[in-house]
Amino acid sequence: MNVLKRCIYGFSLLSLAFLTVQCKDTKKDEKQENTTQKMDSVSIEKKEYGTTPAGQKVDVYTLKNQKGMEVNIMTYGGIITSLKVPNKAGVSEEVVIGFNNLEQYTKDNPYFGALIGRYGNRIAKGKFTLDGKEYKLATNNGANALHGGPEGFHRVVWTAEEAKGGANATLKLKYVSKDMEEGYPGNLTVFVTYTLNSDNSLDVLYEATTDKKTIVNLTQHSYFNLSGDFTKTILNDEIVIDADKLVPVDADLIPTGKLTDVTNTPFDFRKPKVVGKEIEAKDDQLKKGLGYDHCWVLNNQDKGYRFAASAFDPTSGRLLEVYTDQPGIQLYTGNFLDGTLPMRNGGTYAHRTGLCLETQHYPDSPNQKDFPTTVLSPGENYKTKTSFKFSVK
Repeated sequence: MNVLKRCIYGFSLLSLAFLTVQCKDTKKDEKQENTTQKMDSVSIEKKEYGTTPAGQKVDVYTLKNQKGMEVNIMTYGGIITSLKVPNKAGVSEEVVIGFNNLEQYTKDNPYFGALIGRYGNRIAKGKFTLDGKEYKLATNNGANALHGGPEGFHRVVWTAEEAKGGANATLKLKYVSKDMEEGYPGNLTVFVTYTLNSDNSLDVLYEATTDKKTIVNLTQHSYFNLSGDFTKTILNDEIVIDADKLVPVDADLIPTGKLTDVTNTPFDFRKPKVVGKEIEAKDDQLKKGLGYDHCWVLNNQDKGYRFAASAFDPTSGRLLEVYTDQPGIQLYTGNFLDGTLPMRNGGTYAHRTGLCLETQHYPDSPNQKDFPTTVLSPGENYKTKTSFKFSVK
């Protein structure tokens, strides 16, 4: 009998040990599963998108998170071809202007979703002087150079390197702009890193180095329509721009060189104001831009990375906040959209169906001695960050 009791007792201890080990293994598996879920909170998918007229292969990368945000970026022009975010009902919809195919992007269009370089915005008469030497640029905006010239960074194929981990997915693009490309001096090596975060923000990090003194002013040129309905204009969007001053322009949209106070003008967006409230006001600057197409002098430039601007669509509840370390931001209200470019699902993009918030240095800075410098010298690192953060309210 004692032998039987000892056997039963031994068997019980063995069973208990087995259950303890099994429990530990289960917890270990659960821990591994939780880690995997954390790693999979974002994803990246690569697909072939097409071939340029010059025969270069173009890929598109889709970055997604678990909160309903999805961004498509192609290697041609570093273009954001699609950006979907939830509305206040939790429905993810398209919020940037774009086309259905690569062919349309390679045709003339107003820089939909593109990376802009070497110099965002206008340079007067397509020329500037560095160390006593005048450089003549390719002109594409009357007598002026605009957004890097007709064959700027928006028309080149970038190389791409992807990564993901934890709460973000990253796509790092690289392009080497050769000495005197579009008239700009120096071999410029450029990196632009898009990072999709779990909080529905998209970071854009710009970096560049050169082997010869040059000028650099990079930006991102997406057209936003936060309603998700591209048959609607952006005139009901509420805009905030943290800027006390404006960079006024002449008839060719070239800065006059003076900075003016926005107080008591249609350019005061320091408190939320609907785009359409004063866009048709009898104002000389609005007349010249055919609406808002101006650079604002952002406040708190000594603080670096900070809040710059926001746009809110009351119907969808979508809020876009822009953060940057740049001195200026260009608000463009789609004044030159004229109903000739095709929408993704039929129809055309009409007047003011998208707006841009382009973080940047002021236009024509290389020719304006009182503006912050855009000169980059060998041994220096150009580095600037902008974030587009989406939420609802």
